[in-house]
Amino acid sequence: MTPPQRRRRFPIKEEPPPKPAGEGTGKRPPERLYVVAGPEGERADLDLVALIVARADPPPSATPEQTAILRLSAAPISVAELSAYLSLPFSVMTVLLAEMLTAELVQARASIVRQALPDRSLLEAVMHGLQRL
Repeated sequence: MTPPQRRRRFPIKEEPPPKPAGEGTGKRPPERLYVVAGPEGERADLDLVALIVARADPPPSATPEQTAILRLSAAPISVAELSAYLSLPFSVMTVLLAEMLTAELVQARASIVRQALPDRSLLEAVMHGLQRL
């Protein structure tokens, strides 16, 4: 048995379908990620905390994403921060940075890796210094 259908007193007015993003707002639609990343799509061996530093000003042939990366990386900035500021996935960011590294527009600096265990002699020196106090 089917439940009774309820009728509305006033019919709902049909609203026009929403316009696609960028239409009529002055914004252009977002690019597909494979267009941003380029045809080769080679990825750099970078991690999220690697620091990127600009080595040159943006050339006239630079894409908008590359120009933004160069401007943001005037001071050392991590790949994760670049990815967040530009709203691009990490995989696309590594492709863009690989192109810029080969063109020597940016420099990648490895993050500081701390040792897993502290040096025993250092801990003993600290312990003896504290005992003398």
